[in-house]
Amino acid sequence: MIKLENLCKSYNDKVVLNNINLEIADGETLAIIGGSGSGKSTLLRLMVGLIKPTSGHIWLEGKDLAVMNEKELDEIRLHMGMVFQYSALFDSMTVGDNVAFGLREHTDYSEKEISAIVKEKLEVVGLPGTEAMMPDELSGGMKKRVSLARAIAFGPEIIFYDEPSSGLDPIMTDKIDDLIISTQKRLGVTSVVVTHDMASAVKIADRIAMVHEGELIAVDTVDNFRRINEPRVRAFLRELYIDEGVQK
Repeated sequence: MIKLENLCKSYNDKVVLNNINLEIADGETLAIIGGSGSGKSTLLRLMVGLIKPTSGHIWLEGKDLAVMNEKELDEIRLHMGMVFQYSALFDSMTVGDNVAFGLREHTDYSEKEISAIVKEKLEVVGLPGTEAMMPDELSGGMKKRVSLARAIAFGPEIIFYDEPSSGLDPIMTDKIDDLIISTQKRLGVTSVVVTHDMASAVKIADRIAMVHEGELIAVDTVDNFRRINEPRVRAFLRELYIDEGVQK
């Protein structure tokens, strides 16, 4: 589904990502972990096409996002869904209008068709009947769900999640993790989740990739990842107090 080849990103003289090579299979869930400033969020923005690499390639079904113009990127993004760290809802719009926004902007669906899609997607994320609510009436977890409903409105093949558990308590984090899992199974999408939460990564992912100081230092299945002897991986796991005690 996605192949990153010799991917580099620099800002002036600062190297943020250095020679990243990674393949993400169709239908899998990959969690990308790393400490603050490791480059994991930059990696996500590159895969979505929000920024351009300094060098290297981002292959999506045989097409290289690195060389696409903005019009071509807009077309390819219709096959992607994005759940932002802070939900990024339009405060002046209702929940229904937030979910419908992209459909109105990029399709010629009738209002009746859009209304049906919005209703369906809100039911998928466990928020039926909330179309008329405003964002300031929602809890943090509900906002994340609305953001996911908007992301899946187009029927994307890939969903990108940027720190989906950020700002949530452990109970709501667990619910969002369950929602990511159920969405992947129900829709058969490929999911890429950037997170600092190793416990979430262990729960939701098929594989885990770790970025450290701009380099991809480890990629493996969840079970194997916990056994990796790479010192920087071990230090990260110890810091999060889960190490070998985490269970899938």
